[in-house]
Amino acid sequence: MTTEAGQAPARRTRLTPDREAKLYAAVLDELRGAGYEAMTMDAVAARARTSKATLYRQWKGKPELVAAALRHLKPLYSAGIDTGSLRGDLLEVAHRVEHVAPGDTALLAAVGHACDGHPELGDAMRQALIEPERAVLDAMLERAVARGEIRADAKAAEFFLPMLVAALPARKILEDRFADAAYMTRYIDAVVLPALLNS
Repeated sequence: MTTEAGQAPARRTRLTPDREAKLYAAVLDELRGAGYEAMTMDAVAARARTSKATLYRQWKGKPELVAAALRHLKPLYSAGIDTGSLRGDLLEVAHRVEHVAPGDTALLAAVGHACDGHPELGDAMRQALIEPERAVLDAMLERAVARGEIRADAKAAEFFLPMLVAALPARKILEDRFADAAYMTRYIDAVVLPALLNS
């Protein structure tokens, strides 16, 4: 593909990790201050001291930029976990969840709510955050099946990710408290493991 002048278009230059982190910080600051709907690419560019063209060269638009920033803020909870048992793996997930700042949890919830009115944001969030997490958790279950801890056809396996994710906003809504490691451990032992082991 060439431009009208017969020249190849400018290549998408990769940002340095430091520059990328600063851009993501600007996105998150704008999200916290204005919310998703009011946040603009112009405002992010001004806060990050860059051009809007730079943002569009790196990301297709606002949904993809927000999803990438949130992925940078919240790396996969379950990545790299392999303790040798399903319960051990889940308890490590619980430990990691506790180290997510309450403000970050609230931000993720607010963006999740914004997905209701912005399908393109929901698509970007699923691609950047949800599907990678699902793949890691699916692999966790596959290892548990291979070890003989759960059945290959466990009916609750379909709901594994929803079971884990649901506890986080539910406690905040019902008790106005964030789900810490102690709470998640009790939840895993009382709800998640029995569902998987007995189905």
